[in-house]
Amino acid sequence: MNIRPITKPQAEEYAPYYDRYISLVNGGDIVDTLQKQIRETTALLWSRSEQDGEIRYAPGKWSAKEIVGHLIDSEQILAYRALRFARNDKTPIEGFEQDDYVRNGPFANCRFADLTAQFGDVRKTTVALFRNLDEEAWDRRGVANQNEVSVRALAYIIAGHELHHRAILQQRYFM
Repeated sequence: MNIRPITKPQAEEYAPYYDRYISLVNGGDIVDTLQKQIRETTALLWSRSEQDGEIRYAPGKWSAKEIVGHLIDSEQILAYRALRFARNDKTPIEGFEQDDYVRNGPFANCRFADLTAQFGDVRKTTVALFRNLDEEAWDRRGVANQNEVSVRALAYIIAGHELHHRAILQQRYFM
């Protein structure tokens, strides 16, 4: 449904903190980028064993399974924000504490393969959401965690957040 390629958001469309993720995303249409990441990330994860899901690169760090669980949780929350704002819902949304989500998540008891499949499923849903937005929806904004953010910025944050954690997995867990 997209009329035009959805390009990078301007700095005023998101809190400065999120530039760490948005800056990781190369040019091109963000929906295409999100779609390509399904293949790239699941290929990395499917290539690993169940035991690799237990790896922690240092004491006190999340396991590989917990990182994938964090990606799933964060994407669902960010996509929910995008849906609300795309539908012009102006109700502010509270933030979330990522460490609490990981600590209270079931990830240690999940199979790594199941988390990998769930990541792919969640991302497919995210892609469908963004693919079906009209042009006006991309520019809409709302307040999440006391910061204004556009729907376009949320799409880029999702993509960049995934790139950030994929790099950590590649560089510190699956060397």
